[in-house]
Amino acid sequence: MAEKFVSRGFVGKHRQPDAALRERIPPGQYETKDFPVLSAGPTPRTSLERWTFSVYGEISEDLKWTWEEFLKLPSEDLTVDIHCVTKWSKLDTTWRGVAVDTLLEKVNFVAQPDVKHLIAYADGGYTTNLPLTDVLNKKSWIVYEYDGKPLAPEHGGPARLLVPHLYFWKSAKWVRGLKLVRENRPGFWESNGYHLYGDPWREQRYAGDK
Repeated sequence: MAEKFVSRGFVGKHRQPDAALRERIPPGQYETKDFPVLSAGPTPRTSLERWTFSVYGEISEDLKWTWEEFLKLPSEDLTVDIHCVTKWSKLDTTWRGVAVDTLLEKVNFVAQPDVKHLIAYADGGYTTNLPLTDVLNKKSWIVYEYDGKPLAPEHGGPARLLVPHLYFWKSAKWVRGLKLVRENRPGFWESNGYHLYGDPWREQRYAGDK
């Protein structure tokens, strides 16, 4: 995958959080009203007619949905704060999507002691790794609407992973599948110097950060 970085929206002075918001903004972050864009390469644009989403790996039966089938799954509206590793935080973002719990229920996933991780696969060659404990129990979603509108390609549309309690690179854009695995394998950004886990409250930005 080409590593020509695309960025937009990193403008203006960094506003320090108001006292009332400091408990919502992790250390080293600043609040923004914009929605900056940062990608390592061109924005993938997959037609909805060709789009599919899969759950596979260490499960009894793989499943795949078309776009129309995916939209028929039970969805949720949510409002969350998001925190980018490039130090901006955006509060009260609104999304609609399908909880990862719902997808795992559809494949009849049964917890196994040696299957503790998943890899999110996305268009453009992106991957990211996550512990299962960080995607279950309404901690993550596959979202396809932002602010009441279809999710724009530059922000990961038609669908992206949303894991708001971790740095935003873990919320993989253009996501196409989740693979349950036994090993904690680093994804694209993790293989390029970023932290394996990415907790914003512990400032786990880069490999070596505690």
